[in-house]
Amino acid sequence: MDTDVLIVGAGPAGLSLALALSHAGLHATVLEQQSLPALAQPAPDGREIALTQPSVQTLQRLGTWQRLLAHEQGFIRQAIVHDGPVGARPTLTIDTVGQDMHELGRIVPNCALRRTAFEAAQTHDNIRLITGATVTQVVRHAQCAQVHYQVHEGGVRVDAPPLSAPLVVAADSRFSAVRRMLGVAAQMTDFGRGIIVCRMRHTLEHHDVAHECFGYERTLAILPLQPDPATGDLLCSAVVTSDSPDIARLMQLDEADFSAQVQAHFQHRLGEMELLGPRHHYPLVATYARQFSGPRFALLGDAAVGMLPVTAHGFNLGLSGVERLSSAVASAYHAGQDWGHESVLAAYSRSQHRHAWPLFQGTNAVVKLFTDARPAPKLLRQIVLQGAQHLPPLKAVIVAQLSGRSPWGILREQLPRLPFRGRY
Repeated sequence: MDTDVLIVGAGPAGLSLALALSHAGLHATVLEQQSLPALAQPAPDGREIALTQPSVQTLQRLGTWQRLLAHEQGFIRQAIVHDGPVGARPTLTIDTVGQDMHELGRIVPNCALRRTAFEAAQTHDNIRLITGATVTQVVRHAQCAQVHYQVHEGGVRVDAPPLSAPLVVAADSRFSAVRRMLGVAAQMTDFGRGIIVCRMRHTLEHHDVAHECFGYERTLAILPLQPDPATGDLLCSAVVTSDSPDIARLMQLDEADFSAQVQAHFQHRLGEMELLGPRHHYPLVATYARQFSGPRFALLGDAAVGMLPVTAHGFNLGLSGVERLSSAVASAYHAGQDWGHESVLAAYSRSQHRHAWPLFQGTNAVVKLFTDARPAPKLLRQIVLQGAQHLPPLKAVIVAQLSGRSPWGILREQLPRLPFRGRY
């Protein structure tokens, strides 16, 4: 064997798994298409990642959270859901009042998560990183998996010596090529819509409040960011979701007209808003693999479940997968068992599926419901929002999903405490 675990994909999920395995004493080799400079200094891609408290604790344990700069660690202390035009109807407000926590979650640029994962991995002798590598074939044998790949030499792609390990992990995006090489099908839902993500400066404080504004034609999310460390300007992330033709029109607008449209959609609640930097466009596609593991392989991160960004579960789900998969592999490794055996990986697959399936289906249902402009869905949206606002158990479930906590613990904190009764 060339290594204990072969990981394809050096994104935050793949490198987080490598770090978790290294902490457990295993050796991991990570294959990545990008170059070393691109991994060391990843370009901003517009995406801001909302993290639950358990996710932050995982990153702290792996040693990546401590490498984030102060202005890269934002807070979400409250979230407000709007239905229809902003300010026209009652909202659903989700906060930490009456709960034993200071924030719903944290928000970090995706490029910062990529950079800090790379930096942490560079400090581990147990992690080998091969960049500029394109996987061409995965062959599974009874005792190992073998990965064939190519690298660039002199401007041409050449075959490199194949690598073998008891286990290969695909962590190479929701459109995973390795998943297809393994013969694993995936449910793919293309919503025929797209999103634009960008940063904007504004003149009024956001008070660490996130907004999800479900319009009848477009959806606008406003995510609070830390002030610009150089200028002190107030910053937020704007996420616009619409059908593909409308997204194309918005991308063609000049900066002033685009800023004016976002500002008007949000009813000027942050004062004057100005586009800061480029706009990034992504298709709205969700994927769910038919299986998360099998003999000699496992799927992780977006290769297993590619979530829509609406409920901010994507990377949190990836990190929960890191915890489950690394725990299963490490337990087998220390017990002298074959950690690439199907029975070992099945425990990870079952627990991750139980965790991911309700989130995946729930997020897709939210998107379908809140982007349907017909009268009946409009009425149902208001019933859902007002029911969640006034029913503590339902609201506790929503807070739990956003914060990563147990809904039962949140409910216990909200119930009135009984007076102490002495013994007679």
